[in-house]
Amino acid sequence: MRNEMTLEFTSVSENESLARVSVAAFVSQINPTMEELTDIKTVVSEAVTNAIIHGYEEKDDEKVMLTCAIDDGEIELIIQDRGQGIENIEIAKEPLYTSKPEWERSGMGFTIMENFMDRVDITSEPGVGTTIRMTKQLTSTRALCN
Repeated sequence: MRNEMTLEFTSVSENESLARVSVAAFVSQINPTMEELTDIKTVVSEAVTNAIIHGYEEKDDEKVMLTCAIDDGEIELIIQDRGQGIENIEIAKEPLYTSKPEWERSGMGFTIMENFMDRVDITSEPGVGTTIRMTKQLTSTRALCN
């Protein structure tokens, strides 16, 4: 059975923690390991922060959309913005790349997402926005499914 939640919030940095805690509470119903829960919270934090800082350039009156679904022990996360989009996704995914070199940011967001999740798909169009879709099969449920 698929269970899903959707959350929409304004693009202020303080809402990054709202997104992280909301997803953690939702995912907790299927009893993930602490490591899995930490990984999921981290990727939510990275994706939401990217939407706010890079997608909307910290305009605090825009919306970030987050969907989290659970289906047979697999977590699906979708984070969307209608911001400026990404010109070249492959370059943006390179470790240490950042569109804001003047900031003290590491440029590791997409790398972290790809390392912590089983699958990460990024679609983006300049002037239209970005959608990040990530999935992870929880190990605690893999044994139950086999």
